[in-house]
Amino acid sequence: MVLRFARIPRSTYYYHQKQKGQTVKPVKSEGRIIPGYSVQQNDTKVSDEQIKEWLMENLATEGYAYGCRKLTVFLRREYGLCINKKKVYRLCKELNILRPQRQKKARYPRKLARNKVITGSNQLFETDSKYGYIAGEDRFFFIQSVLDVYDRSVIAYHVGLRCEARDVKRTVQQALFKRQLFDSVHKPVLRSDNGPQFISHLFEEACETFGVHHERIPPQTPNMNAHIEAFHRILEDECLSRHEFASYKEAY
Repeated sequence: MVLRFARIPRSTYYYHQKQKGQTVKPVKSEGRIIPGYSVQQNDTKVSDEQIKEWLMENLATEGYAYGCRKLTVFLRREYGLCINKKKVYRLCKELNILRPQRQKKARYPRKLARNKVITGSNQLFETDSKYGYIAGEDRFFFIQSVLDVYDRSVIAYHVGLRCEARDVKRTVQQALFKRQLFDSVHKPVLRSDNGPQFISHLFEEACETFGVHHERIPPQTPNMNAHIEAFHRILEDECLSRHEFASYKEAY
């Protein structure tokens, strides 16, 4: 009666009561436990401390000539260690002997997506890629679509066994041709995620050649590319997940 009078749902009250009685468990870090040793080719275990001594000896001899990749080759060749560059990087970081890395200057500065008010077609295009599975050939195929946000039309698409920058470039070119926008003064804004084909130099050069402003959404924000994401989800539910393709020809 008291909860009804206070207009508090019973589920809310009992949820808070349950939370009060619970103890907070410490959060365990994820990932594989560091073993503390590496193995030589003759199955002899070598501790990380010994490996650090070898690294420091090499540092005293060679100075700062080697980075972590060359040190990995050095440890494999001189001591027969089965070790990868990731572990060598971690040990060098613990020893504070990493060489300063050069700063890469972006050839094409990244342009972040911003919310826009769309009042007509050919103002904002969204593009993304999706993959499907060919059970009969045990391999994947790719679908890349270009969608107009205003009229929800898929203007152009690519279906193939790969989806590289040159394929994306060709699809965008087809979309501009179909909408007769190559001679237009006002070109649409093209929005994509941060896939490797969309951040490549080849695709960025193509966008500059076409006169298209290419913007990329921030990581982990698929809602900013929601229209093409929704279309691909419908494609998944109504086609790709309902059929088992025997060949690429059938999938196409």
